[in-house]
Amino acid sequence: MIDPVIIRKATDADLTFVLNLLGSDDIDPGDVLSVEEATLIHHKFSAYPNYSLFVACIGSNIVGTFELLIMDNLGHKGKPSGVIEDVMVDNVYRSKGIGRKMMEHAISVCKTYGCYKLTLSSNLKRERAHDFYEKIGFIKHGYSFHVDLDSIR
Repeated sequence: MIDPVIIRKATDADLTFVLNLLGSDDIDPGDVLSVEEATLIHHKFSAYPNYSLFVACIGSNIVGTFELLIMDNLGHKGKPSGVIEDVMVDNVYRSKGIGRKMMEHAISVCKTYGCYKLTLSSNLKRERAHDFYEKIGFIKHGYSFHVDLDSIR
């Protein structure tokens, strides 16, 4: 492991770094929001109950990011569940324990809220990420479906 990794809620000042991370991957290379657009969206979802953008930092460097939503449910006797989105670790810092720390943080937050499960979906192309998630205890469960709403008229 390298220097201590700190996981904290992101601020607007972090958004440039978060966008750079999200645009550095081969899934969405360079195809990211402007800082202004991201700031508006960050403010919007920060106003939701229990929806946060997190960053992983080593010193003053942001080396990873993810979003976590804790949502209330009517099923499961009202127990909430967690949903992780937009997980990314800087290419230079992959396989150094950053992703594990981020997921441990997400799990800890979910336990604090009494969640009965924590889920995420991962693009089929990200086989290395799938191996990582399984290695840290996530299990494949069911199917994930989506509708590309941009293609429906």
